[in-house]
Amino acid sequence: MTDSREAAVITEALGVIDKALGEMLQRELVSTGEVADLLLDVRLLLTTSATASTPEA
Repeated sequence: MTDSREAAVITEALGVIDKALGEMLQRELVSTGEVADLLLDVRLLLTTSATASTPEA
């Protein structure tokens, strides 16, 4: 993966996290489903990036 692509994926993942944290901090309770969704979104971004950078044999 190129450094610029990797940086873009990290920036996007951080954006997803920051947005979700901003929404969650305004509430007293956050469901486990919402936390799981956030973690899955971040995981998807990172695994898609890793898969795209793996050369095919």
